[in-house]
Amino acid sequence: MTTSDKFPDILQELCYNQPLAVLATAAGSAPYANLVAVAFALDLHHLFFATSRTTRKWHNLSSNPEVSLLVDNRSNQVADFSKAAAATILGTARELVGLDREEGENLYVAKHPHLADFLAAPGCALFQVTIEQIYLVTHFQEVMKFDFSS
Repeated sequence: MTTSDKFPDILQELCYNQPLAVLATAAGSAPYANLVAVAFALDLHHLFFATSRTTRKWHNLSSNPEVSLLVDNRSNQVADFSKAAAATILGTARELVGLDREEGENLYVAKHPHLADFLAAPGCALFQVTIEQIYLVTHFQEVMKFDFSS
């Protein structure tokens, strides 16, 4: 079964074409959100993002790896209420090292060549999120759930 057989076109467009996502981490009991540049694996089971080890998001992830990300195609127009789509992604993040990092870097830099120097910096961490669930919302209220946890 190919990826296109498993997921609707709009979900594939969001994941493969949108360069940014909103990453939510937890700081104790409080949520914390950031924009991050993302790259998805072709099977949509993993995504990757980079951050400096001096950031709050890195600190949050070091104590709680559970994350949520929002990827959307809104244009901030009234038409978004009927035409925009958003995917909420739930998963677990882990910092990649060694050979795992090399493989993740290749995919990430292919999507974001302009971030190659940032990724190569000594203080930059590359995270892989293992996706457990995706909630796709279209037409403002139509929700589809994709569960990877089983």
